[in-house]
Amino acid sequence: MTIIESIKKEVLEDRCALHLIPEPGFDEFKTSAYIKSVLNLLCIPHESVAGTGVIAYIQGVSPKRTLAFRTDMDGLSVTEESSYAHHSQHPNYMHACGHDGHMAMMLGLARFLVHPDVTLLDNVVMIFQPAEEGPGGAQVIIEAGMLKKYNVDEIYGIHVFPEIKQGRIGIKSGPMMAMTSEIDIEVIAKSAHGAMPHVGIDAIVIASEIVLGLQTIISRNISPVSAGVLTIGKMESGERRNIIAGRAKLEGTLRAFDKAVYYKIQDRMKQYLEGIAHAYGVTINLSFADMYPPVINDDALFNAFVAHHKDICDIIEPQMISEDFSYYQEAIPGLFYFIGTYNEEESFVFPLHHSKFNFDDQVLLNGMETYKNILLYKGSIQL
Repeated sequence: MTIIESIKKEVLEDRCALHLIPEPGFDEFKTSAYIKSVLNLLCIPHESVAGTGVIAYIQGVSPKRTLAFRTDMDGLSVTEESSYAHHSQHPNYMHACGHDGHMAMMLGLARFLVHPDVTLLDNVVMIFQPAEEGPGGAQVIIEAGMLKKYNVDEIYGIHVFPEIKQGRIGIKSGPMMAMTSEIDIEVIAKSAHGAMPHVGIDAIVIASEIVLGLQTIISRNISPVSAGVLTIGKMESGERRNIIAGRAKLEGTLRAFDKAVYYKIQDRMKQYLEGIAHAYGVTINLSFADMYPPVINDDALFNAFVAHHKDICDIIEPQMISEDFSYYQEAIPGLFYFIGTYNEEESFVFPLHHSKFNFDDQVLLNGMETYKNILLYKGSIQL
């Protein structure tokens, strides 16, 4: 029996316990308390950060470097309908993005590192980070100086992923996930009776033109070999069927892998909306809520990882989803990768953020194996 197999029972118990108590970002109080209780049991030094976050530190016996591993902690406002036996005990919240599994893997890593048959040579930092889903706990941890405090040299992150088959790993070098922004547009026009449209300025007509016109930014202003997404997903306008609408609100999202492309799209949106406002004689307010930078994997870390996992690695296309692990990568070399969960035989087929999302417990051990392998090929442990 391997060391990881020997601690399987405890790892599954960790996932069960954490799945029961999903909490919003920066409010993961029960989750934080559970993590600390396990670290205390293992006699691993740790401290609080970013409110509910936890950083654990184990010093190696002859350290040449410090490796960090990061997990997210927060749940989602989704009512659970999954097949998992240990359903959420918090109404309207569940771990629909697999963060319970991520934390169980990390606590499994902690259990592995203190096992008597493991000699830790390098230093290891384990970051239990709040609020990945928003507004973002990674930046708070970095601004608190934690990477510098522990002299972290490189960092690794995992995410379960139902678009990849169980037993496989999804990864790519360079840009892997997009930077993203939430878009809000307000059209302030002029209301009038529906029978007298000539005395008003129709916000619905203007909003409709905006939706269509914005699509040309991607198709005509961005190079065909550059990727970008500009989606208007919500529009609200109008009071009654016989009234010319005086206001309209549009909400959308912007995503790109390259910062230059991202900001070019924003600039073109501003220019386009200024032109529309001038043409119709209305006021148009545009605001961007920039979220996370792009996830960009370090080439050297990527090459080493693939070389030691080549039989199970799938080199994937970039994903337009986002992750605040990117903030760590802006500070130090970092590698982010997906652990496959798709298993049609067991009906583990639902996407992330779905009320029925679930995965096989073997996925936890698969993730822990990659942690172990990283530490082995870096020369950070002896078995």
